[in-house]
Amino acid sequence: MKFIIDNWYLVFVALASGGMLLWPVLRSASGGALTPANAVQLINREKAVVIDVCEAEEFAAGHVGGAKNIPLGQLEERLPSVVKNKAVPVVLVCASGARSTRAAAIARKLGYEKAESLAGGLKAWRDASLPVEKA
Repeated sequence: MKFIIDNWYLVFVALASGGMLLWPVLRSASGGALTPANAVQLINREKAVVIDVCEAEEFAAGHVGGAKNIPLGQLEERLPSVVKNKAVPVVLVCASGARSTRAAAIARKLGYEKAESLAGGLKAWRDASLPVEKA
């Protein structure tokens, strides 16, 4: 006990570093976003539908191949008409991953249980050297 009291800063550093090591594990366990490689697997193996939630100008500048554009503001009314089968996986993409995370929550609320956000968005897709289409 004397050691802990005399070296409280060492105990604090050990607990803090342990917490930092566990943070990514806990974050991904709570429904974390998809990596580009996992998104490609979903698209190829389970015929996932890719929905780009960027605005039309951003979508025209570059998007994931085969993606359909539904801006975030129109997602609730347009998603059911674009993706009729709610059992099919839906991969939501935006420029950086922030809007697609909100879009995934909206899609899940609409009943799309397999809706997931692409972590890092189109930037991560490009960084993984995956193909990008331009309109």
